[in-house]
Amino acid sequence: MANKVELKLIEPLFQKLQKEYFATIATIDHETCTPNVSAISWVYAPDYEHIYLAVDNRSRIVENIKKHPAVALSVIANESTYSIHGNAHIKIDRIENIPLKLSLILLTISEVRDVMFYGSKISAPPEYEKTYDEKAAAKLDKQVFTAMKNEAVS
Repeated sequence: MANKVELKLIEPLFQKLQKEYFATIATIDHETCTPNVSAISWVYAPDYEHIYLAVDNRSRIVENIKKHPAVALSVIANESTYSIHGNAHIKIDRIENIPLKLSLILLTISEVRDVMFYGSKISAPPEYEKTYDEKAAAKLDKQVFTAMKNEAVS
């Protein structure tokens, strides 16, 4: 039986994307036109139809989206794996007041699919640790999420 296709985030996904959360983004490479997958954590859903992503503005993700806006964001949540499809564009080339050169990407969702294989569930969500100074990481995370949330209300 085929899984139901949603046109926006379901509530458990929306809740997970209110703070830093591990995800992978698949883009189409701007040079080779082959799939390119990257891990990211600065993701934020301002509403059920959009997701903001903050990435280094030198990242291949940025150039890929400029040439090919179609993306798939994979998120593990709610004991399952979801593929969030849509078109993305560079909303801000360089986010102000952040020490890193980050671009803000806006993903407009076209569909959300539960892609977990039949008869299984995720028993433990992915976890990661910052490998640099904890205080610096917390400060940077706060700056990035403040910028994404401020953009959402502007």
